[in-house]
Amino acid sequence: MTKRIRAKTKICRRLGVNLWGREKNPLVRRDYPPGEHGHKRRKLSDYALQLRAKQKLKGYYANMTEKQFKRFFQEAERMRGDTAENLVGLLERRLDTVVFRANFAPTMFAARQLVNHGHVLVNGRRVNIPSYRLAEGDVVEIREKAKNHLMVLEAVQRREREVPDYISVDYKGLKATFLRVPKLADIPYPVQMEPNLVIEYYSR
Repeated sequence: MTKRIRAKTKICRRLGVNLWGREKNPLVRRDYPPGEHGHKRRKLSDYALQLRAKQKLKGYYANMTEKQFKRFFQEAERMRGDTAENLVGLLERRLDTVVFRANFAPTMFAARQLVNHGHVLVNGRRVNIPSYRLAEGDVVEIREKAKNHLMVLEAVQRREREVPDYISVDYKGLKATFLRVPKLADIPYPVQMEPNLVIEYYSR
């Protein structure tokens, strides 16, 4: 099943982590995977650990499809340097990711929707493709018509996450500048990500 049709709460419970680090999380009440055999814990094989690492990273970025995620891996593999670092760098360059990092949306899913609906500008031009790849120095801005959008206002007011230093944000104008491509150590994941295991999974 590659479509994003699973409930977000089930993703967290299945993986056993608060994947997006939100206050409201199903693990607070039910700290076990969903399903009839959810309470049973088994020692994971190397393959299972690699698969779980892939599911965590893929799930974090709004649970993108397997086809999309594999394309990111293949491109990271073709690039020079460390493939794991290349992979997370490519994922952080996505437009919906930067919208989320800048606190213009409360969740990755909401950030994707905001972009899909045409509420985001890149360098003054409307872009409605969540996977649009930003370059260093690109300016992301919420469109004038969407600046009073309730979801945007609440996200900016609450600011659930600290903005990483590779993004500069002007909350007055609702603009964010993508300064540089980050390394794994720079990315504020709420849970431990293991992109090296993801690379091992696809390199089998």
